[in-house]
Amino acid sequence: MTHPFFSPARPRVLAHRGFVPPDAEGIVENSFAAFAAAHAAGVAYVESDCHVSADGTVILFHDADLARVADDRRSVAEVGDRELEALMADRGGLITLSQALEAFPTLRFNLDVKAEGAAETVGRVIAPHADRVLLTSFSERRRIAAMRSASQLGSLPATSAGTVRVAAFVVAASIGMPWLIRRVLRGIDAIQVPERRGPVRVVSPRLIHAAHRAGVEVHVWTVNDADDMRRLLAAGVDGLVTDRIDRALAVINGSR
Repeated sequence: MTHPFFSPARPRVLAHRGFVPPDAEGIVENSFAAFAAAHAAGVAYVESDCHVSADGTVILFHDADLARVADDRRSVAEVGDRELEALMADRGGLITLSQALEAFPTLRFNLDVKAEGAAETVGRVIAPHADRVLLTSFSERRRIAAMRSASQLGSLPATSAGTVRVAAFVVAASIGMPWLIRRVLRGIDAIQVPERRGPVRVVSPRLIHAAHRAGVEVHVWTVNDADDMRRLLAAGVDGLVTDRIDRALAVINGSR
């Protein structure tokens, strides 16, 4: 049975850390304004990242520290909510996981658990909204911990495999081992991968076919070129994680 997260029609455009329009000023990724811009542009899905503040609040923020986004060398985990709000005030506004789920009730969220200490709290926060959440992490341990936390409240989000499972699936798909593919993808709803990892091609017709035979979607990150979008969609991928949702929507609508 397909998880409700996947109910809108394919192909899926996932706004990578929200959307920062090319001409925008005073907006950074993973800010309230970036989420509002993605929503206003008409996407159904937003991809984001989960860290935890010094106050124990799950913050949507990609990096472990504030250096790149806010010119502050401290880690997110060292800073309390009020100070984080002040730092992000002229950058589009801080947004917590709870705020995102409540402020944008029609959006679906693809959430990457970045911090070890965030996993259990993420699970508890998303449980009431599990029908519109896909949970992932590069770490299988973090992913499983967050899924377990949500399940204890009676709800299961959709989920995408962590790095170890993805690597096992890529190998199994490349050599054609159906029994291993089924085993690796048990309990998994989507595989989210880059098209290439260095010189190695990850996304191939064989991989897409193997995933689809197992009832699993293939989402590719981070795709910003319109020609690449067209090529990947033609190959059968189910979703594009992109910084340029404007281009992706235009490609899908056939206007570019």
